[in-house]
Amino acid sequence: MVRRSVLFTPGDRPEMMRKAPRAGADVVVFDLEDAVAPRRKAEAREAVRDVLADPEFDPDAEVCVRVTAADAAAEDLAVVLGDDDDVRLDAVMLPKAEAAGDVERLAAALRERGAAVPVLALIESARGVLAADAIAAVPATDALIFGAEDLAADVGATRTREGTEVLYARERVVVAAAAHGRDAIDTVYTDFDDVDGLRAETAFAVQLGYDGKLAIHPAQVDPINEAFTPDPDDVEWAEAVLEAKREADAAGRGVFEVDGEMIDAPLIAQAERIVARAKAAGERD
Repeated sequence: MVRRSVLFTPGDRPEMMRKAPRAGADVVVFDLEDAVAPRRKAEAREAVRDVLADPEFDPDAEVCVRVTAADAAAEDLAVVLGDDDDVRLDAVMLPKAEAAGDVERLAAALRERGAAVPVLALIESARGVLAADAIAAVPATDALIFGAEDLAADVGATRTREGTEVLYARERVVVAAAAHGRDAIDTVYTDFDDVDGLRAETAFAVQLGYDGKLAIHPAQVDPINEAFTPDPDDVEWAEAVLEAKREADAAGRGVFEVDGEMIDAPLIAQAERIVARAKAAGERD
């Protein structure tokens, strides 16, 4: 499963939810938390359920719901899932995850309703960053998501264009995800009119090792997808490395080269990652 782009849509806007998959995002997230005013929460739950239960709503994208943090998540699930099995729900996003127990409680609530779907855990507080490894270790956790804006508010940092104030946390989240084989999804880029800035920040997220990035506007989806889709030249190099490795293994050679470059284990791992990303993005069979 590929999660290059993860697009948020307000849970109280049914027309937007139905249109969201047309943006081309790998994941569409119907948001019951920050995007919905408290007085509209009940209305939003019903709206999300109506869309997910509609048999004509069957997009190619992964369909996720961001539930409300803490105890209100159970109320969200009670309405969204109800007693009907015919609800399209592929994953649930948990905001403000601060301990392994947060994910475990949500996973238990999902199992009780017969919906044992993966949990995407949002790391967006100081406690969450420090507990990222434990959160990633929970079997139900399928991805860690870094939330820079809430983290900055939590620690009292001033957000800058360079992002140095959240860099430590951003790196800690991606390392924790990699340690447990989970996807790592990078934070939002809030200025959706600044395409060049989005491209630059997404390219940096790729360098850090992230697998995808959050989007808050459909216009952000294509630039994000492009950034997380390997360049054809990189794919060609990676395939050449893996083919040379197969030949070296068959010949009993532990060392080999490609285009004059000696290839070692880290480069093999890099090649495998590039090819896997290309296949996930549909660029290779």
